[in-house]
Amino acid sequence: MKKLMLSLFIAFGFSACSLSNDDLNVDCGASSDVSFTGFPLLCNYAVKTLPTNPSAIVVSSTEKMEYYFTKHENTCTVASDPNIDFTQKFLVGIFAGAKPTSGYAIKITNIVENNCQMVINFYEKGPQAGETISSSPTFPSDFILIPRTSKPIIFNRTTETSDNVVIGSYNDKCTGADCQKFFQINNYNIQKFLNVVAGKYDFNQYKYSTVTKRDDYTLFLSKVPTEILNLKGQTKTYGTPGSAEQGGIYFQLTQGSVVTKIFIDPNDTADQSSEVKLFKKTIQDKITSLK
Repeated sequence: MKKLMLSLFIAFGFSACSLSNDDLNVDCGASSDVSFTGFPLLCNYAVKTLPTNPSAIVVSSTEKMEYYFTKHENTCTVASDPNIDFTQKFLVGIFAGAKPTSGYAIKITNIVENNCQMVINFYEKGPQAGETISSSPTFPSDFILIPRTSKPIIFNRTTETSDNVVIGSYNDKCTGADCQKFFQINNYNIQKFLNVVAGKYDFNQYKYSTVTKRDDYTLFLSKVPTEILNLKGQTKTYGTPGSAEQGGIYFQLTQGSVVTKIFIDPNDTADQSSEVKLFKKTIQDKITSLK
């Protein structure tokens, strides 16, 4: 396809090529999706200077890492690996700038590249209706690892919803590497959370790998039983998941500021309606398809 002029937000870390009339005739080839890894940087690092204006950085070496960030002991509830292999990866950080309250966020959604450039798409959100916010200023950010590249990197603002579901199967009696399987499904990608610890379900503290997929959240939401949708922000447990050795099935629905959490016994129990049993199977089948 022809090289496109995208709506530019920022292009830091690399010099974006200028566009002359000749450039407009360059055939950049077809665009393809680029997989990336979500990186919970703030578990192990502090930003030395919080940017008050929207900005982005591309970190390509240990020296640049030390310039932008201060390393500290892990502050998250689970351990995370702070090391980055800069021979294979770049760290990308994107900052929304200073915001007057909590409730703001910025999120990288997907990456595409062609023969000419790499485009990192992102969206921002503000406080949601009914959300409890603090009056202290915040500095939203997001960090990912991408494959090393020599192409110009362009950041492109998109419009997305932050609504999503998280599905998972867990077993705290299991010690294998693949005992806990958790995925976030939204309308722009599917995230596989890595090394989830049973019972530790703050998913902001985990690395995740991504697969670009559009509108999967909307499709999955249509399968959620009415009795679960009606819980609206509550947490409910069906049966006794986690007891003995059978583990459990996890479902989390985030709509705006409302988060509903469900724990389901893998065995059919008396408190599971036929709709809940069917939905449990839907979750299990979806996890199997995503593994």
